[in-house]
Amino acid sequence: MQKLLVVYFLLILSFTTPPQYESLPLSTSSRWIIDESSSARVKLTCVNWAAHLEPMLPEGLDRKPLAQIAKHISSMGFNCVRLTWATYMFTRYANLTVAQSFERLGLSDSIEGISNNNPEFLNYSVVEAQRAVIEELGDEGVMVVLDNQVSQPMWCCSDNDGNGFFGDKYFDANEWLQGLDIVANRYKDTSMVVAMSMRNELRGPLQNESIWYEHIQRGATTIHNTNPNLLVIVSGLHYDLDFTFLKEKPLKLSTLKNKLVYETHRYSFSAGQTQLWLTQPFNKVCESITQDIHTKAGFLTEGENLAPLFVSEFGINQAEVNPAESLFLDCFLGYLAEMDLDWSVWALQGSYYLRDGLHGPEETYGMLDSNWSSIRNIEFHQKLQLIHHQMQDPNSNGSSYYILYHPSSGRCVNVENSEVHATDCWSFSRWKHEAGNRNPIRLMDSELCLSAGGDGTPVALSTDCTKEQSQWESLSNSKFQLANKDENGTYSCLEWDPNYSSIIQTNKCMCLEDSVNCTQRNPQTQWFKLVLANV
Repeated sequence: MQKLLVVYFLLILSFTTPPQYESLPLSTSSRWIIDESSSARVKLTCVNWAAHLEPMLPEGLDRKPLAQIAKHISSMGFNCVRLTWATYMFTRYANLTVAQSFERLGLSDSIEGISNNNPEFLNYSVVEAQRAVIEELGDEGVMVVLDNQVSQPMWCCSDNDGNGFFGDKYFDANEWLQGLDIVANRYKDTSMVVAMSMRNELRGPLQNESIWYEHIQRGATTIHNTNPNLLVIVSGLHYDLDFTFLKEKPLKLSTLKNKLVYETHRYSFSAGQTQLWLTQPFNKVCESITQDIHTKAGFLTEGENLAPLFVSEFGINQAEVNPAESLFLDCFLGYLAEMDLDWSVWALQGSYYLRDGLHGPEETYGMLDSNWSSIRNIEFHQKLQLIHHQMQDPNSNGSSYYILYHPSSGRCVNVENSEVHATDCWSFSRWKHEAGNRNPIRLMDSELCLSAGGDGTPVALSTDCTKEQSQWESLSNSKFQLANKDENGTYSCLEWDPNYSSIIQTNKCMCLEDSVNCTQRNPQTQWFKLVLANV
């Protein structure tokens, strides 16, 4: 019963987070998205809402009233929605009503649901319906990123679905430009539409770097000339994983001064990497994956041509989290927090009107359950707490510090009554730590530091920050394990197991070596990340 009460409390808490209102339009400065008028940083913390499938209507309007869905979004802490759309909706089907769209697909059950929950939508055109959804989100203080997911309305994505790259069966470049122009113009006076993503997950056998440069420049120029207030979001190649070609030849868009943003996607299965998590040592795989992400996309936030990077899709099957997804997520959340990137989780919807020929199938990656009435997976929602925070502010005059983050649980380390606990990340203690080996982790604005007490004992706070027990270093390939070495040369790591207590302990470090045994032992309880912040 106590566990049920805790879950219920978390659910209520998650739906009472106030909406975040921003001053618009947005712009960019260096690697950050900012408020154009004040230059204050604005961090996009978004959820994807699918509206690009055959019915051409944002999912879920057959399950709940639009106003209720919009309130769910803001109360879960999201300040924006990445709303997907199909080119043909504007270039070929703009006058089709919602009722006509659903009738031609034989979706009588969905029509009945819309009639019960949002009856006015049946007489809207599919284009008018999109505007109505955007206006409701705006009333809730939720910004909108419009993502051109496909041309032909359908589920995305595969190499041979005809929507992958310029010249594919459904992907005519001129019609695509026409669609971008129509949409950019349509929302010229809608301030809560803050960005347009030119195309989702470019892919397939036709993908080509020279053609990418040509059409990305044309698309970006089209959007910007039509609606210069919008951020223009650029996707890479190979399912939005790869921008490495920009290292040799940067994208030159001088007309888009302070409006250019790049986007990337990551899942446990990206680039066929699922089996790595299941067959190789976890720390080694985490190191390899984060290096791969940074090499292919993260580098865009550094160097001479730096720009914001928006992780516009990531997520897991929240109904049945498998080991590979669990490990990937913990590793990836550490990277997201460390880089303090803008992001959008896949997805909001708990169900679809129609997907792959099935009527009303469930979306197990959805934040909402299949009834659209509650959060599907409280633990997953908890894990997103820290990355909702803006941790780095380019305008801050405050001192830098570290947050001690436990990505496996989504908890942060906090000192309460002189004890060191794992608590939710709405509050956390601030720590100081000098880079390099064997340095204290000091509680900011105090004389105290973390001190190891031995295996299976709580980590303590000590005023003696020079003793061996107070010296810490990041170990393992992943650099997620914070370790102290005793007089015998044995390493003990910070560890937290939520099944026992909220108190942080030290225990013998697991899987520091890349041994075969570490494919069986899971070091996630010992994964802690020192996340730099200055806010």
